[in-house]
Amino acid sequence: MAINATEFLNALNEIEASKGISKETILSFLEESLIKAYRKQLGGDDANVRVTIDVDKGIIEMCQVKDVVEEVEDDFLQISAQDANALDSNKKYKAGDEFLIYASIDELRKATAMSVKSMLKQKFAEAEKSILYETFKDKIGTIITGKVEKVDERGISVNIIKTSVYLPKKELIGDERFIVGEQIKIYVDDVASGSKGAHIVVSRSKEGFLRCLCAEEIHEIYDGTIQIKGVAREAGERSKIAVYSPDPKIDPAGACIGPNGSRIQKIVSQLGNGGASKEKIDIIGYSDNASLYIMEALKPAHALGIILNEDQKTATVVVKDDSLSLAIGRRGVNVRLAVKLNGFNIDVKTETQAVEEGLEYISFEEIQAAEDAKRAQAQILVAEEQATPISVLPGLPEGYVAPQDRVYEEENVNDDEDLTEALEAEIEKKEEKVEIETIEEQEAPVVEEKPVEAVKEKPAKEEKKEEVRKEVKTTTSLEDLEKSLADESARKASKTNKKNFKKNNKKSEEEEEDYEKPVIATGERMSIYSEEEMRQFEEEDKEAEEEYDDEEVDYDEYDDYYDDDGR
Repeated sequence: MAINATEFLNALNEIEASKGISKETILSFLEESLIKAYRKQLGGDDANVRVTIDVDKGIIEMCQVKDVVEEVEDDFLQISAQDANALDSNKKYKAGDEFLIYASIDELRKATAMSVKSMLKQKFAEAEKSILYETFKDKIGTIITGKVEKVDERGISVNIIKTSVYLPKKELIGDERFIVGEQIKIYVDDVASGSKGAHIVVSRSKEGFLRCLCAEEIHEIYDGTIQIKGVAREAGERSKIAVYSPDPKIDPAGACIGPNGSRIQKIVSQLGNGGASKEKIDIIGYSDNASLYIMEALKPAHALGIILNEDQKTATVVVKDDSLSLAIGRRGVNVRLAVKLNGFNIDVKTETQAVEEGLEYISFEEIQAAEDAKRAQAQILVAEEQATPISVLPGLPEGYVAPQDRVYEEENVNDDEDLTEALEAEIEKKEEKVEIETIEEQEAPVVEEKPVEAVKEKPAKEEKKEEVRKEVKTTTSLEDLEKSLADESARKASKTNKKNFKKNNKKSEEEEEDYEKPVIATGERMSIYSEEEMRQFEEEDKEAEEEYDDEEVDYDEYDDYYDDDGR
């Protein structure tokens, strides 16, 4: 049976491009279909039929094969050698040979051609589904983009990668609507291979769809820096995502929310296509502590405390009186998602109810503090395990320790402590001494009165020295001493000025006497002061000079005072 080789080859190439089926597979399908159709035409499924297709020459050969035997037992499958030689005189047949009976196009019935066409379609469909399974089995758990082909009341049909999938209405997000030709993102939930081929299950309301969106928009989730530990979702209403980071320096919830909520808003904008209400997403921190995890799951409500029963998987969470509706959520969605997220049956109580029922709960702050302490202890243990031992270089004596890691003996530490204690004791001793002197000054002893005759008069010079010495000994503070010295300096300066003033006056009087020399009528000079008064003035001047002589002042007493000063 001759065919147009060029047209036949072009048809194979077109099928290969559109269906994704190789030419070799198409030729095998055609041979199998022709064999089945011709057998049906011959009237027996056990007929031996052979088909050969030569694409280059454009020839299709189809024939029935019979075995050549000496005695024929089944004329449908066998032929005698005599009959074979009579039908084909060009070849001498003998028992054991094959006799080929070729069929032409004219001999084929219309039903046979229709049967070949039907079987080819079926095989092409099976091949496409098999190809789809191989293609999409690696795309399970991912998002793919398709184009809407058809919209009806039950759902929409989406064209993806040379095939179409059906997205039921229950797998859509809320009340979202699509039109034909619109681009749509769908989540490949499962790919099943059955007798009818591959079946691709797609959705937009599954938790996996939200996971994939988070991985697309948040690169820390994509590269594994932040892990999604759990997702609870009611499509179109609310979703909760529990995130965790092994790096303690990273805030997983803050990184997912982004600056001013920029990252989470990009995800929310893709949930629904312009509906009246957007799906809300709560990002919470994951914790191995079940109590802390449950209280985090009830956000945005702030939990005051919890009573946990891990054996029965129940928890009673206490919230403020004005936060009860927030913890339960609209139509109970918030608490349902929390239950779905952690697997505990949660009962929410207000603070007033907890007091009335006498519930004893553990506060959030106590649980958080215990968890922080546990985490800090774990970090210390990890740091100790990661510390590398010190290796001793070859040639060094056994037991050598590097200088930077040497542990000094406790003797030095004790010496420092002893020195500190000695200094503190010395300071206390000085403070006690000053305190005793102060008390002595305040409580001056009563001096017994002696007869006036028994008391010897001391020179004025010695009395003033004793007075100065007394003042130095009874001074109890540096401020009082400085004030006393300042007063003495002022008095000394005053007396010195007075002395100079007297000298200047005396000199001026002498100069006036030299130049003016008033003449008395009697011829004798008269003095303003008497000789006895003048001698008294001279004695006072000499006493003043001797009293304030710097060499006679005893400064040792001042030095001893400063040395004994505790400050």
